[in-house]
Amino acid sequence: MKIVKNALAFVGLLSLCYLFINALQDAPTDENFEKKLINDYNVYALQVPQYLDFAGEALPLKNPDILERMDRELLVNTYWQSNGLLMFKRARKYFPTIEPILAKYGVPDDFKYLAVIESGLTNAVSPAGARGVWQIMTTTGKENGLEVNNNVDERYHLEKATEVACKYLLKSKEELGSWTLAAAAYNAGNSGISRRLEEQGVNNYYDMLLGEETGRYIFRIVALKEILSNPNKYGFNFREKDLYSSVPTYKVEVDTAVTDFTNFAEKFGINYKILKLHNPWLREPYLNNKTRKLYHIEIPKEGYYQ
Repeated sequence: MKIVKNALAFVGLLSLCYLFINALQDAPTDENFEKKLINDYNVYALQVPQYLDFAGEALPLKNPDILERMDRELLVNTYWQSNGLLMFKRARKYFPTIEPILAKYGVPDDFKYLAVIESGLTNAVSPAGARGVWQIMTTTGKENGLEVNNNVDERYHLEKATEVACKYLLKSKEELGSWTLAAAAYNAGNSGISRRLEEQGVNNYYDMLLGEETGRYIFRIVALKEILSNPNKYGFNFREKDLYSSVPTYKVEVDTAVTDFTNFAEKFGINYKILKLHNPWLREPYLNNKTRKLYHIEIPKEGYYQ
C-alpha cells in the first residue's frame, strides 16, 4: 500500500511539473510568439455572433440574407490578415485622436470604424476626389469651414476633418432618423438614401436594395468593429510593442507667409519630410497666407526622430 501511495505521489509530482512547464511555454515571450508565428496558421469557418449592433442599433441577424452578408464581411476581413494587422496597428495610433472628438459632438464611438473602412486610417485619395482619413469631398469640406486649395487642404487635418465628419453625421441622423442610415448616407448621400427609402417603401437600411458598395457598407463597419474589438477571437496575435503610437508634438503658431518649409523645419531640428508627416494639410513647400490667417503647425518633440 505504501508503494502505491509513493507511486501516486510521484505521478502527481510529474503532473505538476508538466503543467508548470506548459504554463511557462504558453507565456507571451518573444520566443513563443515566434514559434506560434511559424506553426499556428489555420483557416476556419466563422460563427457570426448571435448579437451585433452598430451604434446601439441591432442587426436583424435572424434574417438569412442579413446573416449571410454579415458572414461574408467577417470572413473577408478576418482572412485579409495583412490588412487586419495594419488596422490594429493604425487604430492604436489614431483612435485616441478621433474618439474624444466623436464624444464631444455626441456621435457614437462606433463611427471610428467608419473611418477605418473609408480610408484604412490613411490620407487616401478616392477616384471621385474625396481626401483624407474621413474621405471628405471638396464641397463638403468648404461648406463646413475647411480651407481647401492647392496650398492648404484641411481635409488632411485629422482633428478638423473629424469635426466635419461629426457635423455631417449629426445632420444625417436628424434627417434620416437612425445612426445606421446616417452611416449609409456617408457613403451614398442623404438624398440618395432618402430617395431609395421612398422608392422601395421601406424605413431602414436592412430592407433596402442597394448597390454593391453601399449594400456592404454597414456590414463592413460592423465586421471591423467586431474584429478590432476581439483580436484573439479572430486569430490576430500581436504584442503591445507591435502597435504604432503617436509621436508627441507641440504647436507652433504661424500668421505670416512661409517661403520655404525646408528651412522652417530645420529651425526645429527636423527635415521637410518629418514636417509633412505631422502636417499633411500643408500641400506645398511654402505657405502663401496673404490674409495672415493663424495656423498651428505640429512639431514633434525632440528625441523621437534621429
